[in-house]
Amino acid sequence: MDNNYQNNPYQQNAQPAQPGYQQQTAYQQPYQQAAYQQPYQMPESKFDGSVLDCFIYCLATSAIISFTFGIATPWAICLLYKFILSHVTVDGRRLTFDGTGGQLFGNWIKWLLLTVITFGIYSFWVMPKMLNWVAKHTHFAA
Repeated sequence: MDNNYQNNPYQQNAQPAQPGYQQQTAYQQPYQQAAYQQPYQMPESKFDGSVLDCFIYCLATSAIISFTFGIATPWAICLLYKFILSHVTVDGRRLTFDGTGGQLFGNWIKWLLLTVITFGIYSFWVMPKMLNWVAKHTHFAA
């Protein structure tokens, strides 16, 4: 019976541990230090449009929406996103937006009808759906 006790790999040794040293048992994995890795660096992003350009595009989109009584809103939104995203660089690479007002118009009508049918409740889902649509049409420029 003493022989089995000594051959059992799951029993801890009876030796006292040295200060700063942790004994290992057979079922513990040894600590392996990972190879040194560079810390993650966030990509540098910047917008290089001017204040005047921003003002003109915001004014133009507001005028388009106002003069068409909201019917051309998808086209105005696409115009604004094309301007914004064409002036954004991420880690030295320029973004581009390829969405069109015609593509957005169908979704816009669907979202408007769902908002009316649900007495405005669906309006909480419109902004995430809109941003998802914009993200699908945003790419790095070639």
